[in-house]
Amino acid sequence: MQIPLGSLSSRLDVGDVVFVRVLPRPFRRVAEATGSWTNHVGIVVGFSGATVIIAESKFPLSRLTPFSGFAGRSEQGRIAVLRLTTPLTPEQRARLRLAAQRRLYTLYDTGFNLHSHRQFCSRFVREVIDEATDIRVGQVQTLAAMLNCRPHTDLGFWKMWYFGRIPWTRETVSPASLLESQHLNTVFNGFVMPDECLGRPWRKS
Repeated sequence: MQIPLGSLSSRLDVGDVVFVRVLPRPFRRVAEATGSWTNHVGIVVGFSGATVIIAESKFPLSRLTPFSGFAGRSEQGRIAVLRLTTPLTPEQRARLRLAAQRRLYTLYDTGFNLHSHRQFCSRFVREVIDEATDIRVGQVQTLAAMLNCRPHTDLGFWKMWYFGRIPWTRETVSPASLLESQHLNTVFNGFVMPDECLGRPWRKS
């Protein structure tokens, strides 16, 4: 399915979880290790006029990003939008915004450690939803469980990434596990075309 960016933007609501596929090599390796197309995720926290605002943890700091910019980083415009199966109450929407606000401008955790003082994208979204609703999306896994479940995972890359020694018992959570959460329903899963006003194509591999 392929639709204009503006058409998808008009469907979005606070609390929607937005999945994309970004190009940097470590994130492509995350997608390969989890057997998924997606490797980055953010969450809708509000609107500025007609502009949808996404909160995300990215390098170097977590931040707010217009939806057009967030979607524009995705390879070939691939996007998925999922929504909690239970609609948010007004109080939960307010708590969600506050939970995201408290986590803004936090340094990115390149070690993907669920218990560090830094953040990474899937942890950011999981914690924001948990704080607002007491619903935990995504599956917590050790790096051993994540990296060893697929025989073709490039362990050499991950050994290099972790300076020679993979911390196998470290707990993490991946974008793929959020995408598969039983607490989320699919609103959209396909490709978006850039609006003419963007004046640029989507990124390609």
